[in-house]
Amino acid sequence: MPAGGNWKEMYQAGCEGDLALVEYHVKCGVDVNYAHPEFLSTPLVAAILARQQEVALFLLANGANPDLPSEFDAATPMQAARRVGLTAVEDRLLELGVAWPPAERERQGWLARLFGRRAQA
Repeated sequence: MPAGGNWKEMYQAGCEGDLALVEYHVKCGVDVNYAHPEFLSTPLVAAILARQQEVALFLLANGANPDLPSEFDAATPMQAARRVGLTAVEDRLLELGVAWPPAERERQGWLARLFGRRAQA
């Protein structure tokens, strides 16, 4: 890892919404997909659950795996975004090809029929 990069500091900054500090660490080469053994959570899922939408979108734009689950949170990025209602993150994940879990796809299809819209699955 290049000098200056610190995964724990980036992770904390992501949870607090400090986008500039997250950007700094990513530019220094910190792995955005690493889940530290002390945390067992990915920076992306942690940022989403902390409702830090800008950070989550930045991480996705900079190599965060949109399908990588977070062991501690027992959630994928999509599940986390749905849980906290970050629709812009959900939309970006769909654009990246993340599929809804089968039960979610079925629910979305039902809601689409109910409201006369096409499901995004």
